Amino acid sequence: MFILLVCALSVRCSAQSRPPRARDLGVPFEGTPGPLDSITDVAGIQVGYKTLISGSAVRTGVTAVFPRGKDSVDPVFAGWFTENGNGEMTGTTWVEESGFLTGPVLITNTHSVGVVRDAVIAWELRHNYKPPAADWWSLPVVAETWDGYLNDIDGFHVKPADAFAAMDSAHGGAIDEGNVGGGTGMICFEFKGGTGTASRKLAQNLGGYTVGALVQCNFGTRHLLRVAGVPVGREIPLNKPIWSLANPAIEDRGSIIVVLATDAPLLPSQLKRLARRVTLGLGRLGSISGNGSGDIFIAFSTANPGAGMAEKPTRLTMLPNDRMDPLFEATVQAVNEAVVNAMVAAKTMTGFEGHTVQRLPHDRLREVLKKYNRLAGARNSLKVGKIKVRARKEPSLGRDLGVRCYWDEVADLRKGNRDGDQLVKNQNAALDCNTGEHRRGRFAAARFSRYDDNGPKNTEQKDRFEQCAERTETFRSHV
Repeated sequence: MFILLVCALSVRCSAQSRPPRARDLGVPFEGTPGPLDSITDVAGIQVGYKTLISGSAVRTGVTAVFPRGKDSVDPVFAGWFTENGNGEMTGTTWVEESGFLTGPVLITNTHSVGVVRDAVIAWELRHNYKPPAADWWSLPVVAETWDGYLNDIDGFHVKPADAFAAMDSAHGGAIDEGNVGGGTGMICFEFKGGTGTASRKLAQNLGGYTVGALVQCNFGTRHLLRVAGVPVGREIPLNKPIWSLANPAIEDRGSIIVVLATDAPLLPSQLKRLARRVTLGLGRLGSISGNGSGDIFIAFSTANPGAGMAEKPTRLTMLPNDRMDPLFEATVQAVNEAVVNAMVAAKTMTGFEGHTVQRLPHDRLREVLKKYNRLAGARNSLKVGKIKVRARKEPSLGRDLGVRCYWDEVADLRKGNRDGDQLVKNQNAALDCNTGEHRRGRFAAARFSRYDDNGPKNTEQKDRFEQCAERTETFRSHV
């Protein structure tokens, strides 16, 4: 027991040492994430990076995503979609025709697509990464966004060895975000952008499937940025515009690549439908898919293993179309959060010709969210674990927290002199904390363990429960 406790605490402490993500800052998101809130929550997926930062001008890199891991040559069903085509994703003609993605997806900068594409084929030959076919050939999927503001893109600094390194380093589990891999020199809503990821886990009665997204975000204009519905871009304005420096009429010159993964049994046509929903997640952030933006998305499913290597008729599993809505919702939510995670993780960077792009300031983001009453409580993983255990052992704890958070909510709202309608609305939400499932002592477990089967049964209920919990400090006395 003692050894297990020490191990659990060490894991949580390790997680705390990682850079903060959007949820850690109090950005509220809808839906239930997977354990890592990452594309790697979809079993088998591996991600690798090669980051190139050198001198004053090199700010670029390569990202590699293996659908079934770098040791598997088994193709996956796939579909792709482009919202605005000012960009490139090689190999998609065959993805469209065959319905399969064979091999990894790589992402780099615009002028390095060719060298990375060729490097993928060389890597596959070197590792014998090919199915048992006499006439083997490869049409790699390699995508790009333009990092020429911070990176000497015309210097062709990405070499085959860099693509090899990205693929060789691919792994499962937690992955880095921000200024890494192909996202190293990218800009998002005129803040520093880069690589981000997130996931959503469906409830068991909806199939229990996972949807994960990895983004390389390099798009958006500052004044359009919205986070959790809040006009963050207008609240944190630019002193000096980036995209519109040369021509004020041209606002959006960036791009975004999204790799979408799921373990739901979807066919290529259904995966194309899933890829289309990426645009809705970006729209929530303020994307207009400007003329200069290359918004290109690929979605794949790790279900139906072996289908791409079958030599005889084979049986497939397919989710009915009328059961896809939860996957659409999960896609929108995961993509939205992945972009915000990229901006939160990214750091201020100075690069090519002395250009500097500032990071999204964490303190100002929290201030703006608080101003619009959208700031959620920051999590402390050690307290979360202790409270969860207490809640299970002491059913009264959940009830007590429900009662106390009601009065804390009332006091806080009165202190803030908010309008009466808002006061009543929040009082009612807080009062809900002492009803239903909370009475069975599951309030703390449901609030602090978002994967608990005994937790709230629907998003609306979960949001009400969390709304009161975020505004109370009473749980500190229980740690």
